[in-house]
Amino acid sequence: DSFDILGDGVKELLVGRDDGMIEIYNFESADDPVLRHDYALSESIASIQGGCVGKDGYDEILAATYSGWLTGLTTEPVHREGGSGEELKLSQEMQSKISSLRNELEQLQIKVLQEREKYQQSSHSSTAVSSVPAFSVNDKFTLNKDDASYSLILEVQTAIDNVLVQSDAPLDLLDVDKNSAVVSFSSCDSE
Repeated sequence: DSFDILGDGVKELLVGRDDGMIEIYNFESADDPVLRHDYALSESIASIQGGCVGKDGYDEILAATYSGWLTGLTTEPVHREGGSGEELKLSQEMQSKISSLRNELEQLQIKVLQEREKYQQSSHSSTAVSSVPAFSVNDKFTLNKDDASYSLILEVQTAIDNVLVQSDAPLDLLDVDKNSAVVSFSSCDSE
């Protein structure tokens, strides 16, 4: 997307990448765009948009991730300063928002518990049928020319507990910054 997120009167280029990076490029000179800010998310970005969403006068960047999460980056200051010995007072509107969010969270927790109980009861009944849920997998296997390695990227809309990679050729698995996996090797019987 292109949007004036820096408020300097010139639109910046907002880029959301497959590796989860959000980047803001500024066109200070006519030659090349300059990276002004970046932010890393833990999953690939499906779309990105700049605009005023949450509060008037504060521009934001909204990014939708592969699994459906919406993430917002705002220009609104995070901290508000009070005078010496002065406590920060929440407005009535903010208190009501917090209260409604707490109520919504409690209702969702109750609903989750009810659905878990319902699942437990149906799974222990004599007529229960087990099935593997259907879900889509976003996968990429790309060559990195710089170090002659391949990157395997897997994204699923649910938690990934295990990934089994089996190969007839010997493999070296390299650790990367964004990797949260614990790697375990086991030798294969050639027969």
